[in-house]
Amino acid sequence: MMTLSPAGLAYESGFGNEFATEALPGALPVGQNSPQRCPYGLYAEQLSGTAFTAPRGANRRSWLYRIRPAAMHRPFERIPSERITSDFGQVATPPNQLRWNPLPLPDAPTDFLDGLIAMAGNGDPHAQLGCGIYLYAANRSMEDRFFYSGDGELLIVPQQGRLRLATELGVLEIEPLEIAVIPRGVRMRVELIDAAAKGYVCENFGVPLRLPDRGPIGANGLANPRDFLTPVAHYEDREGDFELVAKFMGNLWSARIDHSPLDVVAWHGNYAPYKYDLRRFNTIGSISFDHPDPSIFLVLQSPSDTPGVDAIDFVIFPPRILAMEHTFRPPWFHRNVASEFMGLVVGAYDAKAEGFLPGGASLHNSMSGHGPDAESFARASSADTTQVERIRDTMAFMFETRCVIRPTRFALETSQLQAEYYRCWQGLAKRFDPQRPGG
Repeated sequence: MMTLSPAGLAYESGFGNEFATEALPGALPVGQNSPQRCPYGLYAEQLSGTAFTAPRGANRRSWLYRIRPAAMHRPFERIPSERITSDFGQVATPPNQLRWNPLPLPDAPTDFLDGLIAMAGNGDPHAQLGCGIYLYAANRSMEDRFFYSGDGELLIVPQQGRLRLATELGVLEIEPLEIAVIPRGVRMRVELIDAAAKGYVCENFGVPLRLPDRGPIGANGLANPRDFLTPVAHYEDREGDFELVAKFMGNLWSARIDHSPLDVVAWHGNYAPYKYDLRRFNTIGSISFDHPDPSIFLVLQSPSDTPGVDAIDFVIFPPRILAMEHTFRPPWFHRNVASEFMGLVVGAYDAKAEGFLPGGASLHNSMSGHGPDAESFARASSADTTQVERIRDTMAFMFETRCVIRPTRFALETSQLQAEYYRCWQGLAKRFDPQRPGG
């Protein structure tokens, strides 16, 4: 038996809004959340992403009205996997600058879940602190299997190929230059719209991602709430022999389930998947002098227990106009207390002349020196800064964390690791001359 809701692909806008959506008229109870009998013979189920007593502004929960409760499945059994882990102490973490070539597409049939591999992370899902960082490479859709993470919410950044994310609360379709966030515990099936797909995932173990305050920027700029899209209700009434895979405490677990768990006919609340088009980000920058701190490019943040310090920042480097005069315009050389994992969706990154490829990644850990390579430095040092510079056709991003990002054994042993990455700075000549105060 298979029944799909009549609703097609549709969205409502606004970040963190209280939504109410139904795929059948009258499926949402009126006036209470859990009536004695729900419309259409549905079950009421609350999905909570924060503590019940969290302040109203931070509380995230949704009420789901579904064909069967989420508790209906067989017991889970652990799936041995060397690709998925939350044990980031497997190997010693070097202070070296690290960079990887893109993952190759698989030869064998591989879906999103099988093509997901842990590259780095920190913290511990047991303590609900830290993150896991993954790459994925897939060439087929998930078939008769569903997946959720009980460890954290999933920030998905496609680099190649479009994805259809069929979730309990509706359907999201995303393409490169868009992102999606799937809340902790929400079940989904990942389908490929194109022949193959690659990209990045950040699994946030901590406080759910939110929009940052704008402070002195004012009421507008950066990512605007209206541009975040949440799906409307869309359900499957489908029976069969299916697999439900959970990520829990760093391991994968498999359970048999005799129906599609994507059977939510109606829901209301603010704990839901969402998507965002990075091309809608309103970039703010300097129009006088100096390259601003990268925090000016902040899209989403996961706050920590320390005021002003985030557990995770999601930062992008989009197309923009550089107008600063008498300024070294690319990112300056720097060492941070925070750690930076970078990826490139399209184009080139303005601080690297070569070697940083779309689909690739780099890791610059706490207090490890990094910055523009020798070629980029030479070019920027001699540029005519009386002329406006337009950076086009690019999209780089960064997962920045307050804790050291620890690469996995796979990340340090894979052939995709660029052993010669350090050489990009070796061509920086000594320029010091005590007789030339003008530089």
